[in-house]
Amino acid sequence: MKDLISKGFSLGLGLAAASKEQVEKLVDELVKKGELTKSESNAFVNELLEKGDKLRTEIDEMIELRTKQLLRSLHVATEEEIEELRARIVQLEEQVSTLSSSKNLKE
Repeated sequence: MKDLISKGFSLGLGLAAASKEQVEKLVDELVKKGELTKSESNAFVNELLEKGDKLRTEIDEMIELRTKQLLRSLHVATEEEIEELRARIVQLEEQVSTLSSSKNLKE
């Protein structure tokens, strides 16, 4: 039964969304039914929570990657590109100001 639940959680997103309280409640039910000993329960809870954290991290990384791919395909500028453009605008404004000043001095 322990393996079945572990596999079920691992395969679904349920583990990623499960809170510590939910996992502990599930494990307590297994202890009450005699399918898991009390000494095994703490290790099992930790194992399920670790799997949940790992799955949550993998999902976050996958979402971030897919989002970046989508934004790239839509040709949305990145923060870095916007900052480069801002710096370039400042540089061009300084050049225009310098040219205007030198032109006014010649007149």
